[in-house]
This record gives sequence, structure tokens and C-alpha cells, in this order.
Amino acid sequence: MKKADFQKLVNFRKELHQHPELSGKEKSTAKSVKDFFSSLNPDECIEELGGHGLAFIFKGKEDGPSTLIRCELDALPIQESLHIKHKSKVPNCAHSCGHDGHMAIVAGLGMSIAAQKPKKGQINLLFQPAEETGDGAKKVLQDPKYHKIKSDFSFALHNLPGEPENEIILKKGVFTAASKGMIIELQGRTSHAAHPEDGISPAQAMSKIIVGLPLITKSIDSFSLVTVIHAELGEISFGTSPGKASIRATLRTIDDQNMGRLLDYAEQLCSLIAKEYQLELSISYTEEFACTINDDLAWNYANEAAKKLELKTKHIRSPFKWSEDFGQFSSESKTLLFGLGSGKNQPRLHEAHYDFPDKIIPTGINMFEKILEQIHH
Repeated sequence: MKKADFQKLVNFRKELHQHPELSGKEKSTAKSVKDFFSSLNPDECIEELGGHGLAFIFKGKEDGPSTLIRCELDALPIQESLHIKHKSKVPNCAHSCGHDGHMAIVAGLGMSIAAQKPKKGQINLLFQPAEETGDGAKKVLQDPKYHKIKSDFSFALHNLPGEPENEIILKKGVFTAASKGMIIELQGRTSHAAHPEDGISPAQAMSKIIVGLPLITKSIDSFSLVTVIHAELGEISFGTSPGKASIRATLRTIDDQNMGRLLDYAEQLCSLIAKEYQLELSISYTEEFACTINDDLAWNYANEAAKKLELKTKHIRSPFKWSEDFGQFSSESKTLLFGLGSGKNQPRLHEAHYDFPDKIIPTGINMFEKILEQIHH
């Protein structure tokens, strides 16, 4: 890659980093991406795809397969703690997952494709909204405009702190876990704090649920995890015994069957405890992510690409515990999500002092180029 092109992508990445937007609110980010691609002359630009998503279509001269390359537009509700020139200018919002870097990689791929169009078929570069909440991929797939970029293959990468820079992490089958956000609401009856016996407090029930939920995973043979992430009891009023409580937890498994079992066990536990304390119970779910399952043929293209580039490759046996909504595309095409090492000493994803390492941008571009060469030339 030419030094000037690399610097252009670094500048683009840092500009995105300074102006992050949360899931579903990525309007300005999408405009920045569109402006970047304005000089690349794609055959078509599709806007407002599943929200603020957008896609750029590059067509070959001959008929052939269609491939989608996907990256993410959204940032996280995290207050960045770094002291860098390109620090986020938006309070409590930062690209602490590296989506700014992923966008720079796909933008660089756009530069490459614009310079040499595919010989056959169609390449679709998708900048997807709302990945962090699990809503984006589903909304893109449900959008009537999606048919224009429906592809035979779909590829994406995610940078992976803790792995050596530029190492490629691959796995057949399940690559990332399924997860669901569980919202548990308990309703009792408030009373004067001097006479708690006149009310029905959910305090003890709430405590039992917080302790009990993580323990139900012991009844499931394969990987499962319950993490209580938030709890709230009553109001801050020292004269009142609380009458309501809420608990929020994230449930994770590596297959749909065990997710069903985990949900059943969690609901049964909450129901028994609520009944014991004469409380009304309601349960709802949010931020639902399916497992990301890698296709064998798509995996082979990525594996061959890494070999041609002479990159160090790590073949993992166990799926990652975190979740990604890219798995939604598995219902429409042969998908592959692979990892790109971002440094052993790199801060972890979602940490306040994380910043995407620009030096891995060329490797991400090169991987996608070599994958596309096998399919479209």
C-alpha cells in the first residue's frame, strides 16, 4: 500500500474516532463514509439500509457470484479515558470496540476495488448500523433494499486484542457465542420504612435471583454463562420500604438448544422465587445475538488468503464468549467471521483506554483482497 493511501485511511479512521455515534444514531458517520467513497465511483450506493446503514456496489464485466464484505458504523456508550489528539469529542461515547478501524479497512478495500474492478460477479461493501445492540444485521436483512446486495458469500473481521499484531484467527463452525439480555421485573407493595411488615418488599427475592442465576449454568454440559449486569431496588427514600425491583442479566451459550435450556432454567428460578415472596413477575428480553457460524467453504477462502500473504494463522478450538450480530447473515449466505490480531499488549475491547491500532489496517485490506481474488477472478 502506498504511504499516501495509508495515511489517508489513518486520517479517516481518526476523524471517525473523534465523532462516534451510538447504535441507531449513526447519521453523521454514514455521511462521512459516503463522502469518502464519492471519489471511488461505485456502480451504486444504497443509503438508509436498515437504519443509517449504507452499501457500495462494484460490478464486474462478467456474470458471477456475489460477495458481501461487512463492517460496523456504531460506537459504545463509554467515556474514553485516553489522552490522544484524536480523542472522542462526544461525551460518554467512544469507538472502544474498533469499529472505526473496521470501517477504515473496508474503505481501503473500496480504494483497491475502485482501482481494479472485479472480473466477474458483484462485490458489496456494507457499512452496517447498530451492531452493538444486535439490531442492525436483522434490520438490514429485513430492509426491502437488501435484495440488491444479497450475496453468495459474506465476510467480516474483528480485531482481537491479546493476539499478536496481524495474526489471523480462524475457526470452522461456531465462532462467537449467542447471547440475550434478560430483564426481570419484580412487583410487590411499598410501605413505610418503619412498618415494612405492612408491605411486600422484593429485596430478599432480588438477592436470591442475583446469587442464583449464575449458578444455573452448572446444569448445562457445554459452555453457558449468566452475568448479572445491573440491579435496582425501590427508590432512594429512607422513609419507604421498596415495592419493586429489577435485575438485568446477560445469558450466553454456543448453540441455540442450550440457549433454550438456559432461558427455561432462568425463568423457572425467577418464577419460584417470586412465588415464594408473593411478588408479581415479568420477564422480557433485549439485545439478542445468534451464534456466528462459519461456513467451511468461506473458511477455506480465508485460510488460503492467509497462506498466500504468509501471515501467521491461529486455528482455535473453542468459540469466543462474546457475541456478534454478523451471524444473522448465515441465513442468507455462506458466512465467515475471522479475527485479526491487534496486539498482545493492546487494551481489551470495550475498555475505556482502547484505541484501534492503525498498523493492522493494511493486513485487513490484504486479507479481503485475497479472499475476493479467489471468488471474482
